[in-house]
Amino acid sequence: MASGAALQTQSHHDRLSQRNFDRLSRFIYQYSGIKMPATKLTMLEGRLRRRLRATRIITFDGYCDYVFDDGGLESEMVHLIDAVTTNKTDFFREPKHFEYLREKALPDLARRGIRRIRAWSSACSTGAEPYTMAMVMEAFLDTSADATYSILATDLSTDVLEKARLGIYPTELVEPVPEDLRRRFVLKAANAVRREVRITPYLRSKIGFARMNLMDQRYNVGDPMHVIFCRNVLIYFDKETQGKVLHRLCECLEPGGYLFIGHSETIAGLNLPVRTVANTVLQRV
Repeated sequence: MASGAALQTQSHHDRLSQRNFDRLSRFIYQYSGIKMPATKLTMLEGRLRRRLRATRIITFDGYCDYVFDDGGLESEMVHLIDAVTTNKTDFFREPKHFEYLREKALPDLARRGIRRIRAWSSACSTGAEPYTMAMVMEAFLDTSADATYSILATDLSTDVLEKARLGIYPTELVEPVPEDLRRRFVLKAANAVRREVRITPYLRSKIGFARMNLMDQRYNVGDPMHVIFCRNVLIYFDKETQGKVLHRLCECLEPGGYLFIGHSETIAGLNLPVRTVANTVLQRV
């Protein structure tokens, strides 16, 4: 917590200086790989105001001094990263990926005799992606009863992981879920006024959530995966960082396993041990 010297009435005119923006953006990039160009100054300023309130520090100068000069980084680091990460998520987002998973990837893995499918949602946000993966895999098990699966879901943000574990969402967020899957895996709130739903305990039990930084030099995910989703996170990295992250993801992928990246992302110019099997779907060679 900040020192008493900073506990004053906050000035609405206080702004994030270019010097402090540079300090923060440099740390954010080094820690998370997320680029913070000058155009993001106002956004970063807005995101950090709640941290000023939480720490009872009045000015951005005071906050940055606390973080970088007064030993506050260790306790504040997770909160700072939570404040700046973007967490857009939807069920069945980019649905062609889930069609490919259902119609091509899972049947291929089954044909190769894989009975326990290991999958990883590596930037899971508030959980819509891994829960969607689980729904698709459960539906596949209806036609392949001797197979099973497990899903690891990781993210840099502790805030979104807590929401993901709870599995509670606004009703409108699950509208893209097909009706048959909604009946099986989505529970309506007893009080309809709340307009909330919750993922069933069974489906929640199939997913393990954990914090992970894709900037780490090694991803401790256990045995190699058969399916990895890493979608719409690479766009926040520069080309060099994208290459390093993708290489590390490939190291975690079984030969013949599948890597899904976002529709706006590309591996052009990167020398990776994969072949393209569909739009933004890669297979480990």
